[in-house]
Amino acid sequence: MSVGTNLKKLRSKTKYSQQDIADMLNVDRLTYVNWENETTEIKSGYIPKLADIFGVKIQDLFDNNQSVQINNFENTDNSTVLGHQSIVINISDAETAKLLGEQIQELIKNLKK
Repeated sequence: MSVGTNLKKLRSKTKYSQQDIADMLNVDRLTYVNWENETTEIKSGYIPKLADIFGVKIQDLFDNNQSVQINNFENTDNSTVLGHQSIVINISDAETAKLLGEQIQELIKNLKK
């Protein structure tokens, strides 16, 4: 997970809105939204404040405890690409990517049999 994803999850757990967090930090809501979306970087002075707001250690804002994240995106118009639903797999380290790639290749070989 990325910092933005961690911020979203932490905010969701606390039930704060993006505006609530922005107000606590004396920043514009769009500034905070950009941090969650990772379109801009968080200035270092806000990092300890964010950790305090969420009641976590600074490192928890940056930790990536999940090496693989799989998202199944359903199309709202019921269309598919080449007859398949879209699945996005985010892999955060090379070793896991290699292992998953090998497992997928083996699965495809078995499906063709």
